[in-house]
Formats: sequence, structure tokens, C-alpha cells
Amino acid sequence: MTRIDTPASKWSALYQAHWTLLALALVFLAIAAPARASTSITLGVVPQFEQRKLFATWKPIVDELSQRTGLEVKLAVTLTVQEFEQELEKGSFDFVYANPYHILKVSTSQGYIPLVRDREPLHGILVVRRDSPLRKVEELAGKTLAVPSPNALGASLLIQADLQHVFKTQMSLLNVRTHSSVYLHVLNGLADAGGGVEKTLSELYPSVRYALRVLYTTRPMPSHPIAAHPRIARQIREKMQKALLEMGNTPSGKGLLDDVPMPYPEKTTLEDYLPMRQWGLDTYWQGSRK
Repeated sequence: MTRIDTPASKWSALYQAHWTLLALALVFLAIAAPARASTSITLGVVPQFEQRKLFATWKPIVDELSQRTGLEVKLAVTLTVQEFEQELEKGSFDFVYANPYHILKVSTSQGYIPLVRDREPLHGILVVRRDSPLRKVEELAGKTLAVPSPNALGASLLIQADLQHVFKTQMSLLNVRTHSSVYLHVLNGLADAGGGVEKTLSELYPSVRYALRVLYTTRPMPSHPIAAHPRIARQIREKMQKALLEMGNTPSGKGLLDDVPMPYPEKTTLEDYLPMRQWGLDTYWQGSRK
């Protein structure tokens, strides 16, 4: 028997088709939903570099972490180290990249859990212009020392401690806010010497790096960790740790981490940093003003 569609039957068929397609779409969304980021977390980063370089370095990393973990990782940056320290003391960041002494200072109040650090140790350095007549650290007594932050571990705290205890001398601190500014201040004669770390010196343009001379290198210490606040669920902490370690094992991921610099990420714990409590660095720590 041949069916003859009436206008009513046509609308009925269209109606059924519409709801069939809608149902299929809902099923598709339900299947796809687990792959989408369901949790939003922040990664705070100590402002080692000026804002544009900091964003250019870390935004691709948080994007890669979002892709690898299925989490929505948001980059959280502050304009100054002092603002960063205030937010760290409040536990504002879910995850954080900070100098090791920052982590130790808030270990009792916030309890950040170190997850990953670079396998290469950190060394603080004292630099002068290559053509500077200064040849001994003792000759820097009373002169100006540019630092990226008074509380920078290798570039300020350990330098100050060694100046006083090893070389029996002191310098006047000049806070210039970033490692890049430290080197430029020394290069341009705005400071007699500068405190930095080997890793940031190695990132300078060769012409700038060659114009500087390392006068002193500190003892080694474990590198800056990426740490998690204890409020973050263990499974999420492990996802982030796994993603960071995997990034270090791929050319593209390692390329991103090279700029931190964290070219060889490995697992770490708070115990790796505890010996620093015996170094007497609290004498030189400047509490953040609220």
C-alpha cells in the first residue's frame, strides 16, 4: 500500500527527527564531557622576569598542562615579588613555582607540598662588569648590590650570608625587581655588583653575558620547586606531577621547560629543602608588608 503524506504527517516526521537529533547530541555531549576540564586550578609564579617575558614563558606551559591533565590550569602572576609573597602567605595559589626558601617560610602556615624541581642544583652568583677593577669580594664592602628581590634565595639571601660570614663584609642592597634588571644595572654602571643565579645568567644574550664577570659562586642548593597546596586532592597533585615529568621527556615539552629554566624535571619533597633551615638565612629575610 502506498503511503500518501499529509501536512500533519510531515510535521510529525520532522518533529520526531528533531528530537532524535537532539537526543543523539545529548548522548555525544555526555560521552565527551569527561574529557573536558572539570576542575579549575591556579599556578602562581614568582616574578623572576619582567611581565611580558614571564607570560611568554609560562602561558604555553599552563596550556600544555591543561591539555595533559584535563584540568583548567590558570596562570596567576603578580606585579612584584612582595605581592607574590603576600599571596603565598595567604595560600592563594593552588600550585606555585617559588624559590625554596619561600616554601620553607610558609611550610607551617600553608604547608605547600613540593612536587617537581629541576635535577640540576641552583647556585647564587655575584657578578660585576667584565672590565671592573674589582677582583676580590672583600673590595665590595660598602658598595651597591643589585638584587631581584631581598628575599631571592641564591641571588640575595645566600649572597648576603656569605658576604658577612665568609668575607666579613656587607653591601647596600638595591632592589631592582627582576634578574634581568640586576644584570642591566651592573652593565650600565647603576650598581657595583649584582646578585643572580647561574641559570638566569645563562639565558642572557651572549653579548650581555660576555660583558659580565662572575666574581663569586655560592654553595649549591636544590632548585625552585613546583609545589601544591594541601587543599588540592592527592589525585590532582599526582596528575600535575605526572604531566610535568612527562613534559621533560618530550622534545616539545622540554623546550617549554627550558625557558623556566627546568630542563630536567624530577620528583622532589620538602625533605630536600630542610637543610636550608640551618643556614641562618632568616637574619636577612624581609617580611612582606601588608
